[in-house]
Amino acid sequence: MTSARQDEPVRPTKRDEVAAAGSELVGGPIGRRALLGTHWLTPVRIIALVAIGMFALGMVQKLPCYNGGWFFGATSQYTHACYSDIPHLYAGRGFADGLIPYFDRLPGDMEYLEYPVLTGVFMEVASWLTPHGGDLQSREQIYWLVNTGMLMICAAVIAVCVTRTHRRRPWDGLLVALAPAAALTATINWDLLAVALTAAGMLMWSRSRPLAAGVLIGLATAAKLYPVLLLGPLLVLCWRAGAWRAYGKGVAGAVVSWMVVNLPVMITHDATGFHIREGWAKFYTFSQERPIDFGSVWLLISQRTGDPLENANTYATLLMLLGCGAIGLLTLYAPRRPRFAQLAFLVVALFILTNKVYSPQYVLWLTPLAVLARPRWRDFLVWQTCEVMYFLGIWMYLAYTGNGDKHQGLPTEGYQLAIALHLLGTLYLCAVVVRDILMPERDVVRRDGDDDPSGGVLDRGPDVFVLGRAYHPPRHAVHFEKVPPVRWGAVRE
Repeated sequence: MTSARQDEPVRPTKRDEVAAAGSELVGGPIGRRALLGTHWLTPVRIIALVAIGMFALGMVQKLPCYNGGWFFGATSQYTHACYSDIPHLYAGRGFADGLIPYFDRLPGDMEYLEYPVLTGVFMEVASWLTPHGGDLQSREQIYWLVNTGMLMICAAVIAVCVTRTHRRRPWDGLLVALAPAAALTATINWDLLAVALTAAGMLMWSRSRPLAAGVLIGLATAAKLYPVLLLGPLLVLCWRAGAWRAYGKGVAGAVVSWMVVNLPVMITHDATGFHIREGWAKFYTFSQERPIDFGSVWLLISQRTGDPLENANTYATLLMLLGCGAIGLLTLYAPRRPRFAQLAFLVVALFILTNKVYSPQYVLWLTPLAVLARPRWRDFLVWQTCEVMYFLGIWMYLAYTGNGDKHQGLPTEGYQLAIALHLLGTLYLCAVVVRDILMPERDVVRRDGDDDPSGGVLDRGPDVFVLGRAYHPPRHAVHFEKVPPVRWGAVRE
């Protein structure tokens, strides 16, 4: 009976009040006599279709810019909140002129493409698929359409991977598919490529395939820097569980795949020997030299105090290191080994909170991690609401500052409030995840009888190294709901 219960899919409409209320739009919660798994519309297919539909709505939201906002008017793309880097960088980074990223020097201040190599490859492939005849505006529009078609595939991959990572909780993927902030920001930049590779890597880890997981995390790091942070939580978790062999495979796969992508672009040779190519290094030097920018806590402090914070790099690095140390201690002291997704969310959220810049599309990094770490509709929607407010706030602020003396938009104080909402929303979700780690019986995933469904080799494994009190089995989920607790093989009267 216990085994059958553990294999039964979790129905959110039975466990989550917000999900139950939302289900009234499609006929209400699923009935106890419903036959599951007998229709071709499985949860994975439904969620993939919903994700594609939401992505399409996000494309529709960009129509005012597609029809002119990107090309005419100083602030039209901001007042309509439909800005995208994609059409602007088609010409701005030499793709319209057939220049090769990292090899050909660009005219202007940005001498080389400032994106990691795999993202540069993605951009270059899209330029190959864009016809080179006609006026520049038409080509930029087609380039955006080509990129969005490729990014739509990434969005569907993310939804499918999240749906399949927690075997008994497929419907949690609906949170990713319906995330409003994700739909609004999906086509601002190329972040979905790295997010998709990261989600696929976590799926492979959950299936106890650490080498494949490492390869995918390495590829994701070749597209965006943040996925490499996931190796930190895995280090501490594998340390606590003694799963060093699996961790070694994951790290080896990540290093090899990253090098396979980067080495052909990274190394150049001349008469004096081998050198690091300047074009390849541009992403890293640009990240290091970039001043504090939109959305960061450092910009908020600088605007409020008038201090330019020239040492923001040092402050951000120190905070990141201290935060990672705190996450490591939390992992080793927790009464029960934290779930991989919980720590992955915390470390990426820490990076976002301490970084010198927060672009609106960075919410895409956290969306699948937040769903796996805390699959609770109320908390997720609170955070998403804060992110939507920030999305609107930054464009209205840019409209205000770019409109000359008209000042149509959001003044500086209003934008500071939008930054504060983003920070508080993310901190709220972090606090809830930390509470779940310290009080495992409050974790909605573990209340249903699971241990760490995203943990792969770590799932239900014993601890070999802890710093805190030895783990004692938490109270059963039904005990938390004020029902007599169930023990293995017996019911206490």
